[in-house]
Amino acid sequence: MLCLVVLLFPVAFAQTFSPAAIRMFNELKQQPNDLARYVYLVSAMPKLPVSDRAIALQMFASNEDELGLYNEALRDFPLKSRAHAGMVLPAPAEWTSANAVEVITKLAADRRIVMVNEAHHDAHTRQLTLALLPRLRALGFDYFAAEALSDRDTGLMQRGYPTTASGTEYLHEPSYGDIVRMAIKLGFKLIPYDTDHGTTQEREIGQADNLYREVFAKDPAARLFVHAGYAHIDKAKGRLGDVRPMAMLLQQQTGIVPLSIDQTQFREQIPSEPDGYLQLIKDFSPTGPTVLVSRTTGKPWSARPDQYDLNVILPPSTGQGAIESGYTQPSTIVQDTVRSLSMLAHYVNTQRPEWLTLNDQRVPYGISSRLCKVTTPCVVDAHYIDEPDDAIAADRYAFMQNDTTSRLYLRPGRYRLRAWDVRGRTLSRQVISIDKN
Repeated sequence: MLCLVVLLFPVAFAQTFSPAAIRMFNELKQQPNDLARYVYLVSAMPKLPVSDRAIALQMFASNEDELGLYNEALRDFPLKSRAHAGMVLPAPAEWTSANAVEVITKLAADRRIVMVNEAHHDAHTRQLTLALLPRLRALGFDYFAAEALSDRDTGLMQRGYPTTASGTEYLHEPSYGDIVRMAIKLGFKLIPYDTDHGTTQEREIGQADNLYREVFAKDPAARLFVHAGYAHIDKAKGRLGDVRPMAMLLQQQTGIVPLSIDQTQFREQIPSEPDGYLQLIKDFSPTGPTVLVSRTTGKPWSARPDQYDLNVILPPSTGQGAIESGYTQPSTIVQDTVRSLSMLAHYVNTQRPEWLTLNDQRVPYGISSRLCKVTTPCVVDAHYIDEPDDAIAADRYAFMQNDTTSRLYLRPGRYRLRAWDVRGRTLSRQVISIDKN
């Protein structure tokens, strides 16, 4: 989590945290599971000085993302990338929408390095990487580097699936686990490359050095696909101030110019606010990961062409109209320091976003808080039938109140459902089968 703090708040990170924030960081590490971290943050955030609450909200939203509370993560940390001076949004008369996977596949055909970024608290930004993995493998890409992976899990490739010990907490989110499973299944060699120490610049240097040492120093002909966070993919200074980003450094080391793809510049906010993202949605109506292509040159649009090659626009989640209605959780959250609104109660929307179907590859399966045996909060994990409880779930959802229903989204096959509480105790188990529609 601290790595994301450094990336998003490099100036704030250079300052001294309050004693309350330092205590929160230390105690958060001691929590035994994702739900315990959630409960801890709910109680700890109101005790922080206002200056530290944005960082706490960022951690909280990432934790919600890991628990399958995707709409809530967007609402609780509405990270907005401000438009830079002089930026002009593309107009439909000059630009047309195109399938991002198709366009990127064509652009990658003669490239050696492809980088896609994500917003760590928005699992929707992992859908594109999942779709690109088989396309890039077919083009001959043979290495896949994921920021969330750790080199401590030496049995990952042979085992075929990630566990809670395979990397950082980001990996606990089911979509990230799906990415790792697919990369292994397709025959990619997985590369952990992140480093968690030093200044922001030292981290960028460490990431680039690790990628060079583990890939190109050993295999000069390698083709590398990198899944990274935020501005790590940039090929020039700018979004990290005077810091030289990882992609820029790796290009200097290898002489290979990466194809850098941004998904974080224009993103959905909940509740929505007038901004560049809403204007692009209104003008181009994307139904999946979308790029904008010039009607005259055929080249994709980039808001920052010196830093990355193209922007991907994701469609908004459905059901967001109900996001501020529903049931309240039993705890008051903190002031929303981004929008300066008081969050007097924390609402959860049980209608999960439709992108979870992955273009009908996954089937909705109804679940109820009855699985929790009147104990809330509780998490319902769906594990592949041949994987253990510590494997990353195929999907999961956290119930915060009894007498509630929601859905899991699962590929056809057999699964073990396990409901568990804040102490990690199993509340119920059952085996289910998911049939094709």
